[in-house]
Amino acid sequence: MNMAVCIAVIAKENYPLYIRSVPSQNELKFHYTVHTSLDVVEEKISAVGKSLGDQRELYLGLLYPTEDYRVYGYVTNSKVKFVIVVDSSNTSLRDNEIRSMFRKLHNSFTDVMCNPFHNPGDPIQSKTFDGIVSGMMVQTG
Repeated sequence: MNMAVCIAVIAKENYPLYIRSVPSQNELKFHYTVHTSLDVVEEKISAVGKSLGDQRELYLGLLYPTEDYRVYGYVTNSKVKFVIVVDSSNTSLRDNEIRSMFRKLHNSFTDVMCNPFHNPGDPIQSKTFDGIVSGMMVQTG
């Protein structure tokens, strides 16, 4: 059940390391959606930080719904953020499926970071990571 229309990886300093969307003609709209979701991510991180002290829950859940999309967030221990945007019309996607997409994304991201030829902070240009992301995207055509 792979239904993401946009997947983004955002650096600790809030610049995109990776962003991919389908269909590609909506790319600018998704860049904006991801960018605006970062404020909600920051709010949730600070709220969790105050209530818990240590942050074990990496999954932030639904950040905000729009008319067309639902935006979900996840943050790593190193403050790298993952954002997945799904189509609002897809009501069959459950919370645990979104969580497993984030887990898979996080594992693949970790593999990219462990590559000695990758400089942390550079955009992600891994074919393997791309393949994992492609598997989570809505298939078009």
